[in-house]
Amino acid sequence: MNAHVSQGGWPVLVLNADFRPLSYYPLSLWSWQDAIKAVFLDRVNIVEHYDHAVRSPSFEFQLPSVVSLKSFVKPTTHPAFTRFNVFLRDRFSCQYCSSHDDLTFDHIIPRSKGGQTTWENVVAACSPCNLRKGNMTTQQARMFPRQTAFAPTVHQLHRNGRLFPPNYLHGSWLDYLYWDTELDP
Repeated sequence: MNAHVSQGGWPVLVLNADFRPLSYYPLSLWSWQDAIKAVFLDRVNIVEHYDHAVRSPSFEFQLPSVVSLKSFVKPTTHPAFTRFNVFLRDRFSCQYCSSHDDLTFDHIIPRSKGGQTTWENVVAACSPCNLRKGNMTTQQARMFPRQTAFAPTVHQLHRNGRLFPPNYLHGSWLDYLYWDTELDP
């Protein structure tokens, strides 16, 4: 139920039962319709509301802006190996030239030379660098990643995710996000 919602679509921030966000990037967001359905199915508690309501002829319901799950969902300890998580680990920048545009991923040891599609052999790369490196090893191409490819922890991905806040953060969410950052004196 991780819906993509637009800025004007009344997105709902979903917190775990311990009031931590389920994920930092992208934030765990549901559409207001899914959140209302979860309320009526008694799966979530409403924590904050928008100043907006939906109405029927006999019923009015204030839209939730933050909900918490009633049942704790144990966070995963090993992040999934996905294209997005590779980009997040590498901070959305090409590991060869630091570009942020036209990202894809590159096998450090090409698959044709026995390289596997694993955390330790894949890095984010822009298309021009990926094409330039081609089917060569890093030594043959004389192109070396800025950091060694590694399998990140969930904590590392969350930390990187906080560096790239989403385009839309409603004011009612701020008390529930970034609560582990250092406070100003």
